[in-house]
Amino acid sequence: MEDVKIYVIGAGISGLVAAKTLSENGYHPVIIEATAGPGGRVKTDREGGSAFDHGFQVLLTAYPQAQKHLDYSELELRRFKPGAMIFENGNSCRIGDPLRDLSSLLPTLKAPVGSWSDKWKIFRLSSQLKKKSIEEIFESDEKTTLQYLKDFGFSDEIIRQFFRPFFTGIFLEGELRTSSRMFEFTFKMFSEGAAAIPAMGIGDISLQLASQAKQCSFRYMESVEQITRDHLVLAHGDPLPYDGIISTIPLNPKNGKPDLGQVQWKRCDNLYFTTKSQAIPHGVIGLVADESALVNNLYYNFSQCKSGAWLLSVTVVGNHGLDTATLEQRVREELQQHCGIEAIDLVRHYPIEKALPDLENLQYHWNADHNRILERVFTAGDYRVNGSLNAAMASGEAAALALMQQLG
Repeated sequence: MEDVKIYVIGAGISGLVAAKTLSENGYHPVIIEATAGPGGRVKTDREGGSAFDHGFQVLLTAYPQAQKHLDYSELELRRFKPGAMIFENGNSCRIGDPLRDLSSLLPTLKAPVGSWSDKWKIFRLSSQLKKKSIEEIFESDEKTTLQYLKDFGFSDEIIRQFFRPFFTGIFLEGELRTSSRMFEFTFKMFSEGAAAIPAMGIGDISLQLASQAKQCSFRYMESVEQITRDHLVLAHGDPLPYDGIISTIPLNPKNGKPDLGQVQWKRCDNLYFTTKSQAIPHGVIGLVADESALVNNLYYNFSQCKSGAWLLSVTVVGNHGLDTATLEQRVREELQQHCGIEAIDLVRHYPIEKALPDLENLQYHWNADHNRILERVFTAGDYRVNGSLNAAMASGEAAALALMQQLG
């Protein structure tokens, strides 16, 4: 099986799981990656013992595919506490899930966020979704998340103070127009597990998957120009004959060339500041509920800067049209105004133009017929299913199984 020439285009999560699956079944795939290392959108920079993720990303431990493909103990996961610290008009309060974190019981009961009825509805929604299968969720009729919350009976207050800022950070859009299927799936995953980050950053997920593809080889700094019926054409070098290809970049089905424009993307900015003190409890995510604010969420990194200062991650969602200096100043002002946090130094700034695919008609299962470009060429990626780490893994595995079946 070493002689079967299989290429995986892209060393993101989908490509790594595809290569891992092929490797586990005896194949020796080659990954073609345009950058200098694995990870795609799931990467971490490290400096002086501190980890800087490319965007605030969490692993939901209840993801079925993550449980299947990852070794959680090796990742040394740092788990966030359920709920969030909510900042509004210079005040703060904490709302959590007392069933999973008893320390949040009194703060949640006292929090001036929503009514008693709202808090009961959150518990009822969690109970309902635990009983609803993932397949049932993605077969449900679609509506916007905002309409879903209103139909469930949540008040405008709890939507504005909690649901909107919380899910803006997840969906990377503030209108809550994302499909109710994605809301139910994400809420179910939060209810059944924890949100976590590996001790040394989210990029360790990519590194672990790459290490598990034991019979795979990597070709970095290589870009694809075209896939024909017989050859993989790279930007440099001779055309490569192939027996099968899995591409995690969009392809034009008519000519086999990369077609990045067929996917619409949501963007965000991730900024890291140092602070003298820790204004949010460790392991708690902060949310800014003011709809006019640029800052959406913030949390203290599980690692500190080598100077001993606290490292604060701040996320700004959407298109703001500001240059870096103006954005930094606005974020500093909002941290002081809404959260009482004085930012010292800006350590890192990641403007992320392709943070999350902007999709409609979300699916759970990857479909071979819809993703076959040529006889032995398939596409995979979260943009082909739904925007989640779970979907990226699932599509990579499914594409590998479909290719193996076609190869016999």
